[in-house]
Amino acid sequence: MIKHHPFLQKSLGKILLSASMIVTTGYAAICGAHGGGAVLDPAGNKATFTALARVTCFDESGVGPADYLAVKIRDNSPPVPGMFVSLQLLKGSKAINITDTTPGDAHFSPEVTLRGGNGTYFMMANKTMAGARNFEVEWHCKTVNNEHTGTDLFVDQFE
Repeated sequence: MIKHHPFLQKSLGKILLSASMIVTTGYAAICGAHGGGAVLDPAGNKATFTALARVTCFDESGVGPADYLAVKIRDNSPPVPGMFVSLQLLKGSKAINITDTTPGDAHFSPEVTLRGGNGTYFMMANKTMAGARNFEVEWHCKTVNNEHTGTDLFVDQFE
């Protein structure tokens, strides 16, 4: 039925990712961590498939202002030669990138941090070639004392 409705077909990935992120973020907030996942390029035919989200870091409950955003990514799909999943962070004139270089294992990439203080960071996930990739991202807004602080996430693009 979805294949006959282009709008629903295009929006389904966004809806599923948003729902997944909301549910996961709600649960993760209780645990002091934030994470979520989805399948990049579910149809497996778009090498340029990109997920784009805004992560907003803010002072919550007097913990203090955010100093940085820390992220890591995990590719849960079986290895495919030459195919990797990467994550980029961007805030203002600063950017950083990390790639999961061992797809299909149970380990996240090393954590990277971008020191941009309170405010909105752009977080992008992409892959090196066409093919569906099941991935997870874990992110944390932290203070200068490495304490978790307020975090919101909004998914802008999943295509």
